[in-house]
Amino acid sequence: MKRPRLAFVGLGWIGVHRLNTIAASDAVEIAALYDERRDALEAARQIAPKATIISSYDEILEDSIDGVVIATPNALHVTQTVAALRAGISVFCQKPLGCNVPEVWQAVSAARESDRLLGVDFSYRFIPGMRQIRKLVQDGELGQIFAVDLKFHNGYGPDKKWFYQREASGGGCVLDLGIHLIDLALWTLKFPRIADVTSALFRHGKAIKEPCSEVEDYAVARMQTVDGVALNLMCSWNLHVGADALIEVCFYGTEGAASLRNVDGSFYNFAAEKYQRSKRERLYESGADGAWGGLAALDWCERLAHGERFSATTEEFLSSAAVIDRIYARK
Repeated sequence: MKRPRLAFVGLGWIGVHRLNTIAASDAVEIAALYDERRDALEAARQIAPKATIISSYDEILEDSIDGVVIATPNALHVTQTVAALRAGISVFCQKPLGCNVPEVWQAVSAARESDRLLGVDFSYRFIPGMRQIRKLVQDGELGQIFAVDLKFHNGYGPDKKWFYQREASGGGCVLDLGIHLIDLALWTLKFPRIADVTSALFRHGKAIKEPCSEVEDYAVARMQTVDGVALNLMCSWNLHVGADALIEVCFYGTEGAASLRNVDGSFYNFAAEKYQRSKRERLYESGADGAWGGLAALDWCERLAHGERFSATTEEFLSSAAVIDRIYARK
């Protein structure tokens, strides 16, 4: 079986992490690298010495590339994704796929029309403990789920200036961190319809009156499904939390509950537990190497290598985008 040839676009921390993970796999060939920063390219070249360094994104579209891994600033995602798909190239994109529903719809539509594989880096789905919790929920072992608590607080914020510029980022901590938890909740609950969304957004401790004009660093939101399940979200950057991060996803049911929590403030080490009243059962605890972080990319690579193309499940990406638009009070 011929290995698909991949190009990597955007070689910051996330891009290099995914490059490292995929380079260790035999499923694909790393053929090309692109970033506007020369030092980033040289560092990536150490990981993939046989890859060609290209001078523009258009070169990818003209080369014999089968797939592209995109990890550029948010505002570029939809344009680069759609261009690749229309050129017959499959795409794995860092989240968010688009900054709003219309952008995500453009990408999904382009994947459908070109019949190409489209993946998004929702890496938290691949934490083994999260998969165990999803199975508990979907097998009915927790009874009827009636509430989900979602929390992602950072003790610091992004180190790139573009994250704080609305035109480049498309949003703040909700689009950066909250999107992971919203996706996990919807994915676990089989993508229920959302009936109602209310939210409050803050920047430097002050309420934001026009969400589409500023980048929030603290947010709370409450969502309710048509079946009455309450989803409660809190997320932030640069919050005084006494740790690098506080991350939690907890599903409450009539017969029990289950949670995924980070351990000792780590971004990489997670524990999953099941609860019944005051009793708790440890389901899983990960190592501290963050190996799960690249599993979404590897899954996409393997599906690409097996010839997979557009799937109807790609439309699931619209669900989290629609909730975020409502949190931002976008029309």
